[in-house]
Amino acid sequence: MSEDDDAVIGRSGLRPKGVARRQEILDRAIEVFRERGASGTSLRKIAESIGVSHAALLHYFDSREQLLVAVYKHAEDSRVDSPHLRPGIDTMIEAAIKNVEVPGLVTLYSTLLAASLEGDSGVGRDFFTARFTGLRATMTDSLKQQQAEGVVRGDVSAEHLASLLIAASDGLQIQWLLDPAVGLESTLRTLGALLRPQA
Repeated sequence: MSEDDDAVIGRSGLRPKGVARRQEILDRAIEVFRERGASGTSLRKIAESIGVSHAALLHYFDSREQLLVAVYKHAEDSRVDSPHLRPGIDTMIEAAIKNVEVPGLVTLYSTLLAASLEGDSGVGRDFFTARFTGLRATMTDSLKQQQAEGVVRGDVSAEHLASLLIAASDGLQIQWLLDPAVGLESTLRTLGALLRPQA
């Protein structure tokens, strides 16, 4: 996704200075949430934590949820994936390795995802529905290609494999947040072994 997609979540600012200010707010918020997440933190407290006024946040974001989704999306858009990896188990393993270094953002993701399931959730539900739809489609296309090349077993639907990989990754992250002894990377590597064609 491009940075332009961020404008959908909240207001982007009308002038270059406003756009840059919004970017600065999101960058600061990422640093704060990287270590401790944002669970139970009010919009006013978030403003204090990142060194801006409450009014400045309200200028760009209508609600705490809107800000938090924008922060997570900005962090995800800013992440640089290894160019040689194709969507599938390898990208999930790489993400798991990076996520161990940013527990606050993993907590933020899990909290936002859970909140998006509530009936009155708007921006969170829209964001995660679109995110999962896009991720499944991209991963399905990649897995079909890998099946055609013989590097991923072809006796299982690529669509099902894509959904299962996403579910495994998200579920393992929650287990890891509750018990850091859970091996995110090693468990996903085991799953990767199960996806290889049978000898």
